[in-house]
Amino acid sequence: MIRAHRPDGTAEIIPASDQRTSLDSTFLWLDLVNPDRAEEQLAERLLGIPLPTREDLKDIEPSSRLYVENDVVFMTASLVYKVETDLPEITDVAFILSGNRLVTIRYAEPRSFSLFSTALMRVPGRYKTAEEMLARLIETIADRTAEVLEIAVARVDALSAEVFVDRKTAKRRRPRFLEDKLLDIASHHRLVSKARDSLVSLSRLVTFLRSLSIIRKDKEADELCRIVARDIQSLSEHAGFVSNNITFLLDASLGLINVEQNAIIKIFSIASVVFLPPTLVASIYGMNFQFMPELHWQFGYAAAMVAMLLSAIIPFLFFRWKGWL
Repeated sequence: MIRAHRPDGTAEIIPASDQRTSLDSTFLWLDLVNPDRAEEQLAERLLGIPLPTREDLKDIEPSSRLYVENDVVFMTASLVYKVETDLPEITDVAFILSGNRLVTIRYAEPRSFSLFSTALMRVPGRYKTAEEMLARLIETIADRTAEVLEIAVARVDALSAEVFVDRKTAKRRRPRFLEDKLLDIASHHRLVSKARDSLVSLSRLVTFLRSLSIIRKDKEADELCRIVARDIQSLSEHAGFVSNNITFLLDASLGLINVEQNAIIKIFSIASVVFLPPTLVASIYGMNFQFMPELHWQFGYAAAMVAMLLSAIIPFLFFRWKGWL
């Protein structure tokens, strides 16, 4: 789909069968969403420049994502999407500055684009140049990434409250509770990791954009890029902090699992301490030799029971006195 946006907030869907050979100068932003080959060819005819295909975006090297060719600026950034699901993803989006027109090519639906389109309709006529529009779009993407990090922080806080509970609540937890929470921790780590990758990509894009002479001619766009670059840096540091918290939560969960396992082993150890000495006494008096001094004792059974009981109590009390149990 090809969606052409005007500065006044109006947009037009250009079908692949459109026969026009050039694009109206009133269109400031051309957004290609999941374009097929016919739509790519139409966009190339309207713009007069070759456009990267979906395969080009996938195969492009990180070092070749930002370049200028015939006064046309080609930039590729990785954006996070599907953040509401358990499997957030990264999609590559192309940003192209051709004359006074912004072209975006994407094969996913990051929410930042719909937010920006809504903002265009809410404040018509706000942008006069493609550079300013691109700077505002990147600002919207950065703001959306900040929301993603807030979502991650809220999820991690809720998970932390479930993991670190009081002892009474912990006793009522279902078996393998903490083991199941490890999967949730992995999901949150994936989200933050994708957000950090997106921020790194955006940081490189903004730095490259500010180095261009075309953006320096637009004072407002250049100042906005400077502000966005600072915001991205702050978000990157915040993402690192959230990642460290997730790592701590993972280590703490593994530690609690080990504590619970050690408690189970401790129960078996106590049982061994209590039942091993009586078993020894019972084994001795369970032998069937013909000549045993205690074999015909009248109180032999009671004496054996008392011996087994004492052999269980005395080691238990000794271990408690030493603080081993």
